[in-house]
Amino acid sequence: MTFPSTPRPARARAVRRWAGAAAVVVASSLALAGCSDDPTPVSDDTGTATEEPQVPETGSDAGQESDPSSPTESPAESGSPSEPAASGTAVPVYFAGDGPGGRTVLFREFQRVEGDPLTEAARLVAGGGQPVDPDYRTLWPEVEISSVQATDGVLLVEIPSDGFTDRPDGMSRRDARLAVQQLVYTLQGVQQERVPVQVQREGGAPLFGLPTGTPFEAAGALRTLNLVNITSPAEGDTVSGDTLTVTGVANSFEASGPCRLLQGGKEIALEGYQSAGWMGNRLFPFEVDLPLGDVSGEVVVRCETDDPTGGTEGPGPAVDTKTITVG
Repeated sequence: MTFPSTPRPARARAVRRWAGAAAVVVASSLALAGCSDDPTPVSDDTGTATEEPQVPETGSDAGQESDPSSPTESPAESGSPSEPAASGTAVPVYFAGDGPGGRTVLFREFQRVEGDPLTEAARLVAGGGQPVDPDYRTLWPEVEISSVQATDGVLLVEIPSDGFTDRPDGMSRRDARLAVQQLVYTLQGVQQERVPVQVQREGGAPLFGLPTGTPFEAAGALRTLNLVNITSPAEGDTVSGDTLTVTGVANSFEASGPCRLLQGGKEIALEGYQSAGWMGNRLFPFEVDLPLGDVSGEVVVRCETDDPTGGTEGPGPAVDTKTITVG
């Protein structure tokens, strides 16, 4: 499906807002896709290591293959405008959100942490922080993470408490598996390497009813992550200029889909993105310019996957939104 495009005037300059551990936008790409609600347990759902683990593949902004769980660029390499150096480290953190048909899937955002990046990122997942985007949430109850170390070919996560060996009230079996995938994708993203995640508990106790005797691998991207994810702008950004450049990753029908600019619920701009591909268990980077014109104030950037049925079949498009300010 082809969408109209416009000439590319001067790009908007985004000003990042930091509030506590706020998000950092990185123009690297990480595949985010949907997760099926199949009640039948399979190894790819649990992410438990197997002889031939199903590891998702993604593309970088340059169209090359990259680690599914890690950005290929650091914030300093992302091509964003020069800004004062901030303390700490920007880490990718995976949170849950609503995918097509109300299914729970994972989305990524960047947050800045002080201290050891692996440990602090794990603590954000495990209830020690809040997502910047209000559409996201963690599936974890507050669980103590004492440390995370890269050792012996795994990322070793030490959980000293004996709580939550079973699923907490209200957590489904599927959500338990997805909660573990929050941790796996986050830590592999920080490490920038496809390393299994080993949860270590006293006596080998389970976590959320899932066995911890063997490491967890990343489950397949198209079953775990949202099918579209906006990388830039980030939630809460302030931008200026004639054009807003939107980057992200997607797996959409015929490698295309719409990005919209909304104000007060009204569509004020529409451009179609064309990603680097759409076949296979991976997502592909895209970039599209939205004209700002004389727009000012709060707006919403909304990118979607293409729905060739127009809503008559299936759960509908995958969607990601970012609320920003044009000033």
